[in-house]
This record gives sequence, structure tokens and C-alpha cells, in this order.
Amino acid sequence: MSATICTIDDFGPLPLVRPESVDELGALIRQASALYPIGGQTQIGLGATPAKSGQAVDMRGLANVIDFPARDMTVTVQAGITIKNLREIIAKENLDLPIDVPQSDRATLGGILATNTSGPRRFVNGTLRDYVIGISALNDEGREFKAGGRVVKNVAGYDLCKLLVGSLGTLGIITQATLKLRPLPEERAIVGLACDADKLDCILKCLHESRTRPTCLDLLNQAAAKSVFAKAGLAVPETPWIVLAGYEGNMTAVHWQVQQLVKEVGAQCRVEARLDFTAEPLCHALVEFAAAREHAVTFKANMLPSATAVFCQDADGAAFHAHAGNGIVRGHWTGDLTKERAASILSTWRKRAQQGQGSVVVERCPSDWKASLNVWGPFRGDAWLMSEVKRKFDPRAVFNPGRFAFGI
Repeated sequence: MSATICTIDDFGPLPLVRPESVDELGALIRQASALYPIGGQTQIGLGATPAKSGQAVDMRGLANVIDFPARDMTVTVQAGITIKNLREIIAKENLDLPIDVPQSDRATLGGILATNTSGPRRFVNGTLRDYVIGISALNDEGREFKAGGRVVKNVAGYDLCKLLVGSLGTLGIITQATLKLRPLPEERAIVGLACDADKLDCILKCLHESRTRPTCLDLLNQAAAKSVFAKAGLAVPETPWIVLAGYEGNMTAVHWQVQQLVKEVGAQCRVEARLDFTAEPLCHALVEFAAAREHAVTFKANMLPSATAVFCQDADGAAFHAHAGNGIVRGHWTGDLTKERAASILSTWRKRAQQGQGSVVVERCPSDWKASLNVWGPFRGDAWLMSEVKRKFDPRAVFNPGRFAFGI
């Protein structure tokens, strides 16, 4: 078991321990007062500041493939494997985990499960909760507990898989997961629709009613488009808004959908389609934009999809990127934003999100801003339930104490 040090939100330094087996991890848990599980540290800034001193646990020592029955389109792997390595392994059998993950060369499976990471293709493909069919984790006594299994048609026991996904490592440390997979798409395409603000709502409505079935439906304002298109090596459309509709599947279906979309919206805006290898740079840049290092502050709003266009009308000086089909909007600011200005914008965003039956969290900001910005938002009616679940699973408050909502 190797060790070094790290900090989380300027809290620390914390001893960083890297167990090489589940038994080593269990022994570590039994002796610890607080543990902070980490992987590639791509989302280490998410959450509130740690509540008490302890140790950080580098999970990348647990990165083995346990089982890969390709014909069943499932794979069982340990939580420390990177998403890039996992994709390379399953791609040899023409299979895919269709979840968009920024910085996939560093992001680990356990990390994206803990944060429920998703990207543009969640519009059709869903989130990780839809692909985890079995999971193993260690409780605060260092003992393993399991949920689900290694076959798709498994309904035994409580669905702890969905409970653990997105829990930010506060209920236990995930050690391995079984995922269902999909065939790699034969063809990919992305269609850019450049439009003015007064056409935005109409175009989004047209896309929702379209005969086509986009795998992603994303919206960029000019500031976000400049960054995304530049990273893809492309010229930026000179319009306030760009809608990006993605398609994937067999070649015939993708080509028909692109042609059909041009017929449906071509008269309302400028359309530019990219197919196959010409689509890859833009698709990749769109996924990576969420993790761009130039973003000092990032707010994430969620709301009813029908409220997205209205919500996006005032960008507050941000680079706006919305998963418009899901009602998720991110605002990214560079380093010139002050704490007072951030608090004012956040208050406005939360009021606007409530009008769309949604909420806002702070995904990234300077560490010393977190307490005053209240990164997870105000208390809700389900706070007591979440606290009770935490108490049942982790009565000693060992796992990631203080980092999740409501001080969990």
C-alpha cells in the first residue's frame, strides 16, 4: 500500500493511500475516522469542503477486469479503471459504454459512478444509472455489500445500484461494477443549426417534434461556441446561438435523419452537417468543454426541458452550454468573476430555475467561496431522508464527511 499526500479544496494536506486489493481497503476503512475516495481527480472540486481530517484513498490500484462475457454485452470491472482503458477493452469486441466522460484518460469508473457523470448523449442514452446492473462496495466496517448481479435480467434485492450512483462516495466506497454495454455505432453525425435568439424557442420545439431521433440536443451561446469550435479546429458560426443535434446508428438511418432534419428546419436557420470522421472533433470538443481549465466558476441548473430556452435568454456574461433535451444548463465563467458577483448571479439563477421546477448547484468555484455560495443549494423537503440514509449506511461518518448536500 503506497502513500503520499494531497489536498481537497485547500483542505489538508491529507495522507494519500493507494490500496492494491479490496482486503487492504477494508483494513484501511476499519482503522480510519474519515476517508476521501479519489480516482483521477477530474471532479475533485465538486462538493463542499471536507468536514474533518482523515485520509484520501487513491482507488486506481483496483483497476482489474473481473469478467467480460462479450456475447452477453456486459463487463465487470474494478472501480479504479480509467474510462479510456475500459473503452479500449470493450471496443475490441465492437462494444461501447455510451456515456460521455470528459478527461476519460484520467477519469475512473468509480469517480464517474460517484458523481453520476453524463454528457450530451444522455438525451437518448440516459445516465450511468441505466447501465449499472451490479455493484460492490465496502461499508464503514470494511465489509463488502453487493447489489444486482452480472446478468441484465436481475431483479433480486433492493436497487442499491441507483442509490450509490451519484452519492459522491458518502454511503460506501465502490470497489467494482457490472455494466451493460451497447454495440458501437456504425456512423455518427452532428448537425449545427445557427440561429438568432428570437428563433431559439421555435427551433428547439421543432427538434422535439421532429421525425428524427437525436442522440444529443445541445445549445451553445456565442461565448461557448467560440471555445468548442476552436478546440475542434472549426470556424465559429457568427450567430448568437448554435444548436447541435447529434445522431448515431447504422449508416442508412443516420444519413436519412440528417437529410430529414435539414428539410424540417433548413428554412429557419443556417444548417451545417458533419458525418463520420468529420463529426468526431466537434463531438469530442463538446464533451470536453465541461472540464475546460479556463473555467474558474461553473453553475449547473436543471429544470423542465420546456423551460430551457427562456432560462438561456440572459447568459449573465457566461459561456452557456445546455443539454436542451434534458433541461440541464451550465454557465461557465473565467477568472474575472468576483465572489460577490457570483453570489448575485447564483441567487438570480436559482430563482429562474425554480420557475422551471428546477434547482442550481455550483460545480466549480474557488475553495474559499464555497461556504458563502452554498454550493448544493438551500435545504429541501427531502433533506431529512437523505440524512437518514447516510446515517444507516455510514453511522461513523467515515466516507467523504461534509462534502455532499446538507452537510452529509
